Amino acid sequence: MSGAPGRVLVVDDNKVIRQLIRVNLELEGFEVVTAADGAECLDVVHQVQPDVVTLDVVMPRLDGLRTAARLRADARTRHLPIVIVSACSQYEVESGLEVGVDAFLAKPFEPSELVGTVRQLMERVGRRGAVGGDGCRGDEGEGKGAGGDAGGDGDGMGLLGEAERAAQPGA
Repeated sequence: MSGAPGRVLVVDDNKVIRQLIRVNLELEGFEVVTAADGAECLDVVHQVQPDVVTLDVVMPRLDGLRTAARLRADARTRHLPIVIVSACSQYEVESGLEVGVDAFLAKPFEPSELVGTVRQLMERVGRRGAVGGDGCRGDEGEGKGAGGDAGGDGDGMGLLGEAERAAQPGA
């Protein structure tokens, strides 16, 4: 593969967080485009054609969960990998699973967790051409077991199984 390993659309209303995510991904060779909220994300997603989208949950105009739902409802972005980067409360994880979010990363996060999670999602897309069909999407009824095939190397909070365990009381 030549050039950047992939393009990431980073969506967060906090400029400092957007820049933190951008810098960490760019240091690993990713091309990064940013948006300040979900509405801007939906405006630019078809122009920039990212390989992965990271979404904060609490944002003005259009929050991350509603943005994820709209991305899943659009045939052009239905299989686009989505990472929620937020507090990852039990509500956020459960709601994210319902709309088909692929991974969760709790703030504050380690840069290596961010990079590892984005890489794992890009590898999934590269192997199959689209995310889905193997239980990695919560809306396909198998999402609860998805963490097993992608979260085993320990360099990301990872994918659904890990996030669900983190959201459980007493975890």
